[in-house]
Amino acid sequence: MGMETRSGRRGGFRPVVLVHGYRDDATVFRPMVGYLRRAGLRPYPITLRPSDGRAPLETLAQQLRCRLEQALGPEAPLDLVAFSMGGLVSRYYLQQLGGLHRVVHFVTLGTPHRGTWWAYGSRRPGVVQMRPGSAFLRALEQGRRSLEAVHFTNIWTPLDLMVVPARNASVPVGRDVSLLLPHHRALVTAPRALAWVCTALTRSGQHARP
Repeated sequence: MGMETRSGRRGGFRPVVLVHGYRDDATVFRPMVGYLRRAGLRPYPITLRPSDGRAPLETLAQQLRCRLEQALGPEAPLDLVAFSMGGLVSRYYLQQLGGLHRVVHFVTLGTPHRGTWWAYGSRRPGVVQMRPGSAFLRALEQGRRSLEAVHFTNIWTPLDLMVVPARNASVPVGRDVSLLLPHHRALVTAPRALAWVCTALTRSGQHARP
């Protein structure tokens, strides 16, 4: 499945890989898949296992890289949309596993970029890594500026009760968008959030509000 250039599209679109979060799978993206298809985009939801924190996030990132290379080839450009914990997995893939060379647009939704207090409720390695100030998050923060190499949009809600405090889902790089949505999962189901995702995936410079 070759692509002509990093920023170009074959057949008018490139794959939009969707990465789920904690205790989820690809089905969490059903509303988004339909929305993106109607917009003429090509969503490609994947499931990473295990998603319940038993595996370190680095392991899931390695799995993500392997899945992408197997399904789409090692070089073909793609867009990446990640929900919740999936945003941290995807950031590791981009920042540590070479994903920056092939990802054009990167969108995170409700990702605990600076951790969540809920992570203190489990000792599973993947959950411990989501605690504020963890070594994993510190390493991502040190390489945060590398995300400027892609079109990065981060979308979050100040009413999030899974990312606590909710402001920990904000990140000072790329386009940081706060939407007043009622809960965490609304970021992958609410029409307003889906419209922002679509806008983020089609941006070439400055955003236009959907």
